[in-house]
Amino acid sequence: MQSLDPEIKEKIKQWLNGSYDKETKDAIRQKLDQEKYDELTDAFYKDLEFGTGGLRGIMGVGSNRVNKYTFGIATQGFANYLNKEYPDEKISVAIAHDCRNNSESLARVVADIFSANGIYVYLFDGLRPTPELSFAIRELDCQGGVVLTASHNPKEYNGYKAYGSDGGQLVAPQDQAVMEEVQKITSIDEVNFQADESNIEMIGETIDKKYLDAIADLSVSEDAIARQKDLSIVFSPIHGTSGVMVPPALKRYGFENVHLVKEQMSFDGNFPTVEYPNPEEKEALSMALEKAKAIDAELVMATDPDADRVGIAVKNNHNEWVLLNGNQTGTLIINYMLNAWKKAGKLSGNEYVVKTIVTSYLIDRIADEYGVDCYNTLTGFKYIGELMTKLEGKKQFIAGGEESYGYLIGEHVRDKDAVVSAAIIAEMTAYYKDQGSSLFEALLDMYIEHGYYRERLVSVYKRGREGAKEIKKMMDNYRKNPPKKLGGSEIIRIKDYQTKQEQDLKSGETQAIELPQSNVLQFITKDESIVSVRPSGTEPKIKFYCSVNTNIENRADFDTTTKQLEDKMDAIINDLTE
Repeated sequence: MQSLDPEIKEKIKQWLNGSYDKETKDAIRQKLDQEKYDELTDAFYKDLEFGTGGLRGIMGVGSNRVNKYTFGIATQGFANYLNKEYPDEKISVAIAHDCRNNSESLARVVADIFSANGIYVYLFDGLRPTPELSFAIRELDCQGGVVLTASHNPKEYNGYKAYGSDGGQLVAPQDQAVMEEVQKITSIDEVNFQADESNIEMIGETIDKKYLDAIADLSVSEDAIARQKDLSIVFSPIHGTSGVMVPPALKRYGFENVHLVKEQMSFDGNFPTVEYPNPEEKEALSMALEKAKAIDAELVMATDPDADRVGIAVKNNHNEWVLLNGNQTGTLIINYMLNAWKKAGKLSGNEYVVKTIVTSYLIDRIADEYGVDCYNTLTGFKYIGELMTKLEGKKQFIAGGEESYGYLIGEHVRDKDAVVSAAIIAEMTAYYKDQGSSLFEALLDMYIEHGYYRERLVSVYKRGREGAKEIKKMMDNYRKNPPKKLGGSEIIRIKDYQTKQEQDLKSGETQAIELPQSNVLQFITKDESIVSVRPSGTEPKIKFYCSVNTNIENRADFDTTTKQLEDKMDAIINDLTE
């Protein structure tokens, strides 16, 4: 161990001498024998942190890896919190997992630990979507829940997301309280792995039916679907959990011409047909697009492994297949739902939609024109869920979303839901077809009516310990030496969500930002372009969200105007990253 830092050597010795199983110790010794010091450094240089979103990391041995011990410490801490928070109640939690390698066995470890701590566990009998876990917590009156997933990360990753009694991911102050309990655990010997089988109940079909019933109730264009039931849809779960729920949801809505990408219907944590199981990436939808072209389909949809994000493709005005980005899809959904509510005479002035601060501000404009409140939250759907819980019974939630392909229609869950989103996306495609239009043409008409907003996300990866330092340095520099112009337009306002201050650069006046503290900067230019900069909370990268807008008079101007807006975003990104 001569090429390892002293602190890392000591951590490795603790694992080799501690109460860890033989398989774990053998794996560590093998890496030592093979002198894989870089791997060991990454695996042990820190503890995998239980953050505000839970845990996520690469699977393997070590304190900075996903394994039954790091998940065990997290679960013991969560259990300690629940027992302190609800001292006089019968406590229960729901647990679900996705298709990832080790998810099923890790879910059982989590269930065992909760049960050993006197907490009743509802454990799904097979893989299920993340939003169904949120639904189950609410339906079964649980005090908490856990889903084992790494969302759309590469196959080497897994993760642990913790939920509160409202079915939403933990938020302040609960998240901090759980983190404190986790941090108090200094030894694996403090984790009780011995299951109490009397505290574990398997669940499945009954919850599935109730979940699908709740989704079916959200349909707003049943007549259009009845006339367009033969709408040709291609769907892929990309080997993930939506394969369990999206096909029956589409069937419940009345769609009879759904084509599944059979090669991607297998539940496989190696994701053998894609490089990354991320519906934001064109490559992940390539097989679905090939099938769509072969059968001349009208809509392509694909979800990530835990079914909380959905990507779609449609034919454009040149009859070419194009992928819509998360902002476009989310804005279409909200515009469609607001229009349907208005036509049904259901808008009373007490309704609202929600989005994040990095999601298209076209949604704000559309909501305003419908007389519906639009709330902006920090990045992360847990903040949308938190607001929904706060407003429950006071205002009516219609829909919400974030640019990272996560949307929610209805109040049945407190997390983004690709199952209901897929159903509503199919429905609005049928609705516009019934009106003699396509989904792409509806997008253009929305731009003509409300303004053409175009967005782009650029991610710069900075891996490992040095990468984290570099990202911090970049954020510090943007604060100390902010740019004066972006894309040729003067910056007139800066919002710093870490200091919670918004500054008008012309007047010098500042005002408070009424949102929780977060490491995000926003630059707003004179021509209303907006650039948001933030480190990712789940991956080793820094993100640049760029938004520009203009007016467009007719469909024929779309291509030319798009080129102008894309050139403008190129200039803005170059100004920030050069």
